[in-house]
Amino acid sequence: MLTILYQDSDVVIINKPHGLLVHRSRIARDANEFALQLLRDQLGQAVYPAHRIDRKTGGALLFALNHNALSNLQTQFKENNIDKQYLAVVRGYTQEEGEIDYALENDRGKVQAAFTKYQTLAQAELNVPLGKHPTTRYSLVLVKPKTGRYHQIRKHFKHIFHPIIGDRPHGCNKQNRLFKERWQMNTMLLHAASLSFTHPSNNKPILAKAPLQTEFMRMVHLMGWANHQEIQTFLPS
Repeated sequence: MLTILYQDSDVVIINKPHGLLVHRSRIARDANEFALQLLRDQLGQAVYPAHRIDRKTGGALLFALNHNALSNLQTQFKENNIDKQYLAVVRGYTQEEGEIDYALENDRGKVQAAFTKYQTLAQAELNVPLGKHPTTRYSLVLVKPKTGRYHQIRKHFKHIFHPIIGDRPHGCNKQNRLFKERWQMNTMLLHAASLSFTHPSNNKPILAKAPLQTEFMRMVHLMGWANHQEIQTFLPS
């Protein structure tokens, strides 16, 4: 059963689990469950994804329940009028805040402008050696992508040498192996934390926040961040 964050006659927002594809894809033939079909069966009606988030990313995923709503929401996404915020755990200590203005190439070879802002919420240093380093350092960042390119957040944090933990192929193999072997953690620590948009029918503002899921929360506790003020709003109830 998918967790529904918001629902009315035009839209529904779910908290997509990490590892669940939005819909069928030729590049993931191993999958036999998809958010679109699961939600359709759960609601007993057709649903239409208004956007996509990566298979390994969890969090807020928006669907339309009719074609008029879908067209409106797709226009809002195209015009960057929908505010998206993500939480990520990355390698190393990031700056207090930053902007990443770095163009990315899409799957057809076209180079597109891409812009991401972020704010560091918390940092942790674990007494766990890795390679030549006697300890390991991590940052929890609030990420605000201003464009919507394929794997944008993942590629941008790789570009600034702070890859997201659990990311493959854009992450750090040594860190990913450490988390898998020491803490049995194989989830990418990227979470679509909130969506803010204008309702397609009544023009009222909608804000949906997606609580962190089990593995992300386990890592939050490991880092000692559970009591951090900025993270409280995204904790499960």
